[in-house]
Amino acid sequence: MRIIPAGKITDTVAKLCMQANLLLRRDVVAALMKARRAQTNRRARHILEAIIENARLASAQGLAICQDTGLPVVFVEYGQDIRVRQDLMRAIQRGVALGYRRASLRKSVIRPPLSRSASTWGPAVIHVDVVKGSRLKITVLPKGFGCENKSALKMFKPTAPITEIKQFIIDTVKAAGPDACPPYVVGVGMGGTADYASLLAKKALLRPINRYTLHVTHYTKLERDLLRAINHLNIGPMGLGGKTTALAVNIETYPTHIAGLPVAVNISCHALRSATATL
Repeated sequence: MRIIPAGKITDTVAKLCMQANLLLRRDVVAALMKARRAQTNRRARHILEAIIENARLASAQGLAICQDTGLPVVFVEYGQDIRVRQDLMRAIQRGVALGYRRASLRKSVIRPPLSRSASTWGPAVIHVDVVKGSRLKITVLPKGFGCENKSALKMFKPTAPITEIKQFIIDTVKAAGPDACPPYVVGVGMGGTADYASLLAKKALLRPINRYTLHVTHYTKLERDLLRAINHLNIGPMGLGGKTTALAVNIETYPTHIAGLPVAVNISCHALRSATATL
């Protein structure tokens, strides 16, 4: 059995927190550049140029992409053939605090939630999946709350037509309007239970933009149809009009109960930040 020291996990998480907050994902930058080239609205094109320049300066100067450095969400794939020396959760939380402190990132987390008192860097929200193998995969997703506040969940009847489900997703983006800093990446979770659909919606944001679920052609078409409809809303970059309201719609699914159909939407702003490492 392979043993991984807790200190190595702490160091890795710290680096991922810094990377995610300072370096915009390559697929997101590529999607923004593609949207800029396709944009005919002059104001929207200038806004996209400013967003791209902001990401460039953040990387060059070692500054946060956005002042909201989010609530850190950590996804762990824990190989069943490894053992972590000491406490995995504690090692991750230490790494979050270390990374945020090193990069001088904003303290955005309060505890307990009703106190609204002094803020700090954590604790992070941690999701652990046990998988086959002898590797530990860690992904850090700093989730800003301008977009997290626009999350939605609806428990559909099992007989709900696809048109009703599509309209719920479109209406959720429409209700977000300019408030969550478009252009968006829209994560959708379908199936499971209410809590699991919400988790799937957030996991959908980790999938590279424009990597469709090619093995399930029905959902591939649904993603494209939803993206087209959302971009027809004319909300545009930062809500000032244009044909790029969203860069992508990513759908993740799971089997569900015969008596229901949970559907969750988790929106990310244009600063969709995540970083991954495998130990």
